[in-house]
Amino acid sequence: MAAVVDTIKSTIAENFGGASHSLANTEHQFDLSETPDQTGKVAVVTGGSEGIGYGCTYTLLSHNISKLFILSLSQEVVDGAVKNIEEEMGPEAARKVTWLKCDVGDWKAVTQTAQEIASKTDRLDILILNAARGIMTYQLTDYGVDRHMAVNHFGHVILTSHLLPLMKSTAKKGNTVRIVTLGSNAHQATPSDCKLESLDELNTDLGPNGQYGRSKLAQMLYAKYLNKHLTQGKEPKILANTVHPGFVDTKMSQKDIHEPYPLGGYAMSVGMKTFKKDQWQGCVSAMYAATKTERSGEYICPPAIPEKGNALFQDEKLAESLMALTRKVIKEKMYAESVEKGCSMEFY
Repeated sequence: MAAVVDTIKSTIAENFGGASHSLANTEHQFDLSETPDQTGKVAVVTGGSEGIGYGCTYTLLSHNISKLFILSLSQEVVDGAVKNIEEEMGPEAARKVTWLKCDVGDWKAVTQTAQEIASKTDRLDILILNAARGIMTYQLTDYGVDRHMAVNHFGHVILTSHLLPLMKSTAKKGNTVRIVTLGSNAHQATPSDCKLESLDELNTDLGPNGQYGRSKLAQMLYAKYLNKHLTQGKEPKILANTVHPGFVDTKMSQKDIHEPYPLGGYAMSVGMKTFKKDQWQGCVSAMYAATKTERSGEYICPPAIPEKGNALFQDEKLAESLMALTRKVIKEKMYAESVEKGCSMEFY
């Protein structure tokens, strides 16, 4: 009976707002106020100007991060975020922020952005891969790849791969480097026969929930892959974890949900509003993974609860299959723009 009660408490803590985090066991507690001092460190947050991403950037700045790169699309949203930071933390904090306009689904732009980051800093301690296409309808990018996978997975792999030399050099100086991918318990919406072996499979329309869930599974498997080949390989100081933020009140659940579900979306955007986490609760698991944990290869749910995930996430062969396909697709689609020019796209 006690185990059942603990499971219920964990489920509430992981997914819902209000005082839910207090229900987690003591060993799995973490609060944003416990974020370690980040003096001297440099971070990159994709989608860091709103929602969960903004929760991360604000928390990092309030704990003295020395330099922060935000990748996002909207100048207006970034201006609002920086203005808020300046008003609440002062102009010195705002000056630590460098905004780079980047559509993570535009792989050429991602490559250029990574190169720009590398030219502006000699270290990188934290990489939070937060930007995402949410629960929306099927769409192909100009590369002929499902947009959910192109943004949520492929674009982040390209960014990470181009920033790895910087992270490795930071780790070799004795620093702990942390990579965080934003997974989700929505990965459970992925069909159980998922193989991740071909582009045709990735471009199969699974519906809004399936598309989103599969792309989140990919982000989670990517963290597992990095842990195996980096942390457990030659880079023990580079930690890679994936997190579930919970059911969070963000643009995705407020507005984007109406794109696939014009009427039904109101159940999520309005009807469930009182049950959602706010952006501060939504970023807790990501901040724990980005600043506190000394472990790697975990799936961390709010506030700091390690979970197993489903059978697909636990399948190491599926992670290898995904990354073999990822390499193949990127090389084929980026040949003229990158591969032909000598980019080897080393994943670890």
